[in-house]
Amino acid sequence: MMGKLSNKYVKYSLVLLMSVALILFAQEIKLLKNPESTPISFMTIAGLIVLWAFSMIGILISALMQKVPVKVIRDFPILGWVSIVSLVLCMVSDFFVEAIAAVDFLSITTPILTFAGISVADRLVDLRKTSWKVAIVAVFVFTGTYVGSALLAQFGLHVSGN
Repeated sequence: MMGKLSNKYVKYSLVLLMSVALILFAQEIKLLKNPESTPISFMTIAGLIVLWAFSMIGILISALMQKVPVKVIRDFPILGWVSIVSLVLCMVSDFFVEAIAAVDFLSITTPILTFAGISVADRLVDLRKTSWKVAIVAVFVFTGTYVGSALLAQFGLHVSGN
């Protein structure tokens, strides 16, 4: 049981390490394409280590909270625990904020979108089982979200005088 449990956390840490490597790779490619973008420095590496550590701490807290008898706490998502850990530790020390700031934001989104795409691709069989009416609703939702966002942005620009 203990070996199986530790294997699970080794897998989590390796997946997170792969994610951090993808972030670093994406930042390097972006730097090659645009030399004026965020450079890779010691602080970038420190920021990636900090992001990895925050994620692992959130995963461990989530596992510990599974033993709590309160259902709301047991059902609280791992992402929520990672966010709380990040928020608290960034409020405690400016080093964490400076280190994470050295990591390019667009480089972070690349592996996140990749994993999201893989996750959705695994569920395409389930999507085929839904009614065709879902596609129509999705088109209207996406269009409404896009138009709503554009209208809010336009309003913000108009109010700010730009």
